[in-house]
Amino acid sequence: MTVVAIVAAALLGGAALLTSYRILAGPDTLDRVVGIDSLVAVAAAGLAVWAAYSDDTMVLPAIVVLALVSFLGSAAVTRFRVRDDR
Repeated sequence: MTVVAIVAAALLGGAALLTSYRILAGPDTLDRVVGIDSLVAVAAAGLAVWAAYSDDTMVLPAIVVLALVSFLGSAAVTRFRVRDDR
C-alpha cells in the first residue's frame, strides 16, 4: 500500500504543478477558473489518498466540503463573469 500511496502522491504533485502553471499563465479568466477548479479536485484526491493510506475517515467531510465549495465557486464565477478585453 505504501508504494501505491507514493506513486499516487507523485502523480498528484505533478498534476498540481501543471495546474498551477495553467492558473498563472492562463490567457483569460475562464482558463484560470478551470485551473483553480482542477487544483481543488487534485487537493480532494490527495486527501482521499491520505484517507486510504492512513485508514483515517476524519478527512472525508473535508473532501465533501472541498467538492461543494469548488462547484459553488465555479458556478458563481461563470454566472457573474465579465468578458475579458481582447
